[in-house]
Amino acid sequence: MRVTTPYLGETEAPSRAEVDALPGLTLLEFGTSWCGHCRAAQPALGEALEKDVRWRHIRLEDGPGRALGRSFRIKLWPTLVLLRDGHEVARLVRPMQAQDILAALNA
Repeated sequence: MRVTTPYLGETEAPSRAEVDALPGLTLLEFGTSWCGHCRAAQPALGEALEKDVRWRHIRLEDGPGRALGRSFRIKLWPTLVLLRDGHEVARLVRPMQAQDILAALNA
């Protein structure tokens, strides 16, 4: 399965305070639609999210000057930040295997 939800741009993206206040399990995906690494990771991400449906998935377009990405110190795309009740519990940078993503989701 491919992830088809568009990336949220700067104006649609939640603020850091809104992200910190999210209840439950949230997976933030930082990247861009034109990034080759981001596109290559989509099948594995889609497979993992299909197997573990407990996670809210938010795709966030990142780039220079993007406040939310800077607040999470994002350096490479895609970066997956896993949150539980707004607190970071895991991070994956450029994941390519569904089992690696699933391991982080289940940790």
